[in-house]
Amino acid sequence: MKNTAQSTGDSGKECSRGTRSGSAVTATVTAAVALLVLTGCGTPRTAPEDIRGRTDVAAGTAGTTGGVGAPDTGAVDCGEEKCIALTFDSAPGRYTEELLDLLEEEEVPVTFFLLGKSIERYPDLVERMVDEGHELANHTWNHPRLDESDEDEIREELVSTQDAIEAISGETPTLMRPPQGRTDDRVTEISAELGLSQILWTVTAKDYETTDSDLIHERVMDDADQDGIILLHDIYDGTVPAVPGIIADLKDENYTFVTVSDLLAPGEPDPGEVVG
Repeated sequence: MKNTAQSTGDSGKECSRGTRSGSAVTATVTAAVALLVLTGCGTPRTAPEDIRGRTDVAAGTAGTTGGVGAPDTGAVDCGEEKCIALTFDSAPGRYTEELLDLLEEEEVPVTFFLLGKSIERYPDLVERMVDEGHELANHTWNHPRLDESDEDEIREELVSTQDAIEAISGETPTLMRPPQGRTDDRVTEISAELGLSQILWTVTAKDYETTDSDLIHERVMDDADQDGIILLHDIYDGTVPAVPGIIADLKDENYTFVTVSDLLAPGEPDPGEVVG
């Protein structure tokens, strides 16, 4: 894979939340849509509850879909339970082992959006993610802004990472997250071609801009809600130390932790669809 790397982190420039399709669209965001489209951030997104409510999936399969390495949590029905999904971008890294130890102790499954170049550096950690029941998803090889890449680059970034994950897990991911949440029609088309749905988020701690674990914890808790998808990065100094408190407080508020795929079950997002 040619090294065209930009910064591994989101560099404080992640995409703002765009508009949601279906029941979550509100008139208050209409004025912002045109500007967001111009910046590549305005692609309409589908809310998790709208995917979960789709009727073209066989009844009785709630909570059993799961992505690569995701557990079969058949007892979890996020239509009935108060579910939330922790996700970590740009893994694996130097703090991932510490994070995995914590998740194992707390029995919390998460979704890791993996960088191909980091998989290459830490293959043993990716194997451990699979063994311990976490979900693996695609976050490109080098973390470029895909909306500023040409079509060949977009395809190479995603395919190379798909191949790296499959080589370790034996399965091909069905979920991806575009770096910084930046997507456009070309990214959507290529993602659909590769069988990848685009997963954004509902909560961000902006942990790339601070090492203050208390602030990261506060930002997550301020915005956490049912059906939430929390964006964190286990590559930054302040993030993993914030996770124990986040887990403890969310458990105190009776949240059930699930992977992204289980949050959406029994529905499944369409290839290319933007969720969050």
